[in-house]
Amino acid sequence: MRVYRASFSNTSLIHPAGFYIIGFTTFKFAEIYMFFLGLVYIMTVLFNCFVISIIITDYRLHTPKFVAVANLAVVDLILSTALVPGMLKTFLFKDTFVPFTLCLVQMYFCYSFLALESFSLSLLAFDRLVAICFPLRTNSINTMTSMWCLLAISWLFCCGINIYSIAIMTNLSFCASVKVKSYFCDYSPVYRLACNDYSLQWSVSSGLSMTILFGALSFIVVSYMCILIAVFRMKNVENRRKAITTCTEHLILVAVFYIPVFTLYIIGFFFYSVEPDVRMLGLSLSSCIPPFFNPVVYTLKTKEIRNKAYSLLQKLLLCLNK
Repeated sequence: MRVYRASFSNTSLIHPAGFYIIGFTTFKFAEIYMFFLGLVYIMTVLFNCFVISIIITDYRLHTPKFVAVANLAVVDLILSTALVPGMLKTFLFKDTFVPFTLCLVQMYFCYSFLALESFSLSLLAFDRLVAICFPLRTNSINTMTSMWCLLAISWLFCCGINIYSIAIMTNLSFCASVKVKSYFCDYSPVYRLACNDYSLQWSVSSGLSMTILFGALSFIVVSYMCILIAVFRMKNVENRRKAITTCTEHLILVAVFYIPVFTLYIIGFFFYSVEPDVRMLGLSLSSCIPPFFNPVVYTLKTKEIRNKAYSLLQKLLLCLNK
């Protein structure tokens, strides 16, 4: 039985007590997929905490690049925690009801930290751009102060703009269905349930998606175009190889994050619709797999973190053998 609460201003607004998350209802292997995401979440927490602890405890890693890496790990932790536990509760324990206020809170954290994920990848591209294109001025351009300022601006923008986008959701009335066809309190599926005009919410959603995803990716693409030009101008082949090698881990992370999202955009653009389960599968992978993958890539591909991890492992083995 659905329960509604009404709030009145100039017009009557009907807010439900909550929503029912009904994503993956036709997905044959939903339980197996949720179990997989649960394992991914556990590994995500362990790996990202490991990377953060290494960077904090090793003063040699207190550089702009590794501050950006630690920031990405923090964003990954919060993003995964905002999504996966709720998904597991919903689909494994059949507890599909989410209170109205909690739904908006989850929506805020998910979209704020998805935006921060995109911006964090842009900051790592900025670090590579300065290091390769301006090698003699790296220490004066990409300083700890400038990196902290860029991080502060990113957090303020992503968290601030999403306060507005979530606040305008309270202007909607939900007088019909309260069943959200997604795996969490997704912005678009929720506002489409409203029985009054949601054109403002549509405009804000479309504008922020374009700004955050396409804007950040455009900066990354332009950065790597400049990097490639700088690399091809290098006369020493070994220097070229080293420059390209330092970018590989970042390019892997960009591909893992953006490919699923843009695949769905392209399918939707050419075929005008995407199956709900296909859309949810693609979006859940793009929001849950990168936080797990990011620390693994940086641990394996970054010499400083790899050496520190190997040193800690040796100490652990020595303690166990005593």
